[in-house]
Parts: sequence; structure tokens; C-alpha cells
Amino acid sequence: MGRIVIRKTLAVLVSMLIVSFSIVAFSYAGEPIKPNARDKCPVCGMFVSRYTNWIAEITFKDGTYAVFDGPKDMLKYFFNVSKYSKDKTSKDISEIFVTEFYSAKMMRAGELFFITGSDVLGPMGHELIPVKGGQEAKTFMHDHKGKKIFKFEEITAGDLPH
Repeated sequence: MGRIVIRKTLAVLVSMLIVSFSIVAFSYAGEPIKPNARDKCPVCGMFVSRYTNWIAEITFKDGTYAVFDGPKDMLKYFFNVSKYSKDKTSKDISEIFVTEFYSAKMMRAGELFFITGSDVLGPMGHELIPVKGGQEAKTFMHDHKGKKIFKFEEITAGDLPH
């Protein structure tokens, strides 16, 4: 009789543990992760949390993430994932987030426009500036002397500022 109680208790505990992990995993799926004070950009080594208006991140299907001090370094990583993370490929990427220029909110990169060649500098100098909305992108281009507007999927490694 004692073994049956132990088995049932163990089964209940295991079930609760599985449900708890599922809830935690589901609640974070598709949401940006706030970097902590120890998170460094894997491209340049800067501490990322100091640059709240520039943070970009890539989350992976296994729940891990990489955070960056700006979209430029995130894109350098994106175009050559295996150079910076030996155990990852671009197929492992779940989501890509960047901080939108006007709202300073983290948004999915695919929902934004990116402007190059402007007079706005990020932590690492010239930067791709993420802006939500086509009209806002045109306004930014005019106000900040931007050179070209891209959608995220149009950007190539050759378009990255130096």
C-alpha cells in the first residue's frame, strides 16, 4: 500500500512539474527577454543593459537568447550565427527583436523599417535605425538625412554600416 501512495504522489508531482514548465515556456514564447546587467553583446563585448534605447535580441527555439547593443551588431550575428555561437545556426532562431526608435519599445524586427546613413549614431557609431511605419520611416529619413529604407528581410550583410 505504501508503494502505491508513493507512486501516485510521484506521478502527481511529475505532472505538476511538466505543467509548470509548460506554463513558463508558453508565457515567454514570442516575447523579448529583458537583458540583465551581465549580458554582453557577442559581437563587440559591450554590456548591453546600459543601452536601453538600442537593445536588439535574438531568441532561439531552445529558450536561449543573444542580446546586442544595437541592430547593426545583431545583424552581423544574424548573417553569421555560427561564427558567434558554435552550437547554433540560423534555423535555431525563434524571434528577432529590436528597439523601435521613436517609442523605445522592443518590437519584432520583421514589423519595422530600417534606415541607413542617417546622422543618428548608436553605441557603436553608425547604425541601422528601426522605425515602425512607412510614413515614420520617410519622416526619419528627412529629419535625420537617412540614405536608404529597408524592410528587415531586404537587408544584406553588405548593407551594414561600418
